[in-house]
Amino acid sequence: QLQASGGGLVQPGGSLRLSCAASERPSSYGGTGWFRQAPGKEREFVAAIRWPDRNTRYADSMKYRLTISRDNSKNMVYLQMNSLRPEDTAVYYCAVTPRTYNLGSYSRESIYGTWGQGTLVTVSS
Repeated sequence: QLQASGGGLVQPGGSLRLSCAASERPSSYGGTGWFRQAPGKEREFVAAIRWPDRNTRYADSMKYRLTISRDNSKNMVYLQMNSLRPEDTAVYYCAVTPRTYNLGSYSRESIYGTWGQGTLVTVSS
């Protein structure tokens, strides 16, 4: 199972670090992705990291404000978000896939088999 945490209320321009914890080490690591769903909108891709080589992929709209990283020893993936805007308000989900894909594929929801429950990020003054 996955547990996403680190959400909360932050002022515009602020930062948050989200965490995605796996309750047990999976048999294989392909990659971890972060997605978000704002009220009334479809879920969209935010960022992903491919485990074997740590290559990353970001949504174009956010890529200069994000850093995704992983800690093998803790089975954790982190998403550092900076310069947050009100339009970043959403529930953020992490997901994992045991398979390795070309980097472009990690933005597709369909490759992920396990999802966390989501953590709410609210950006407001």
